[in-house]
Amino acid sequence: MITIHCTKKLLSRLPVGVGEQLRSEYSNYFAANDATPTRLSGWHGHLVTLQRRQCVLLVHDTTRFPVFIPALKKDDFAIFDHHFSDSFMNTLLKTGAEDELMEAAIAQLAPLMIETTVNRSVLGTLNQMVQHIQFAVEDGDVTISEITGYRIGAWLADTPWSAKGVKGAIWAADEMADLLLAGD
Repeated sequence: MITIHCTKKLLSRLPVGVGEQLRSEYSNYFAANDATPTRLSGWHGHLVTLQRRQCVLLVHDTTRFPVFIPALKKDDFAIFDHHFSDSFMNTLLKTGAEDELMEAAIAQLAPLMIETTVNRSVLGTLNQMVQHIQFAVEDGDVTISEITGYRIGAWLADTPWSAKGVKGAIWAADEMADLLLAGD
């Protein structure tokens, strides 16, 4: 299971409530009772409106690895687990991940469990990332409905971030790689 702590805005769009697993036809390959948290568990997610389009930014709690999913429509929230897995894997690929890391990431994918937000430090990083995305979209003359979000996620993953109680900068791509390959 992968826990996503959602803001109220994102929670209002998802087809499940707090404490429920998000499941669609895309998550049928996961075990039905898979309630064991994986190394990927622990994300914060927020719904952002850019160019009048609904976008979701997710940030991993410990690594600060971002997943940006742009231009979602109402029906896309019903298959949010698919969008999360697709965006996470492709963002990881865009950061230059090797086959070993990609295989470790696939092994950690699991059903999504929806919770409410809890960590203000992660929310602070998430808000900084939203500001970076807004600047990139406005300055780069990008049409949000025509991008996938993988490159923006990889760009954010290659940016140093800070966190409460952590000395120095967090490089999200390196931290995620360390997390996924730990114990292998």
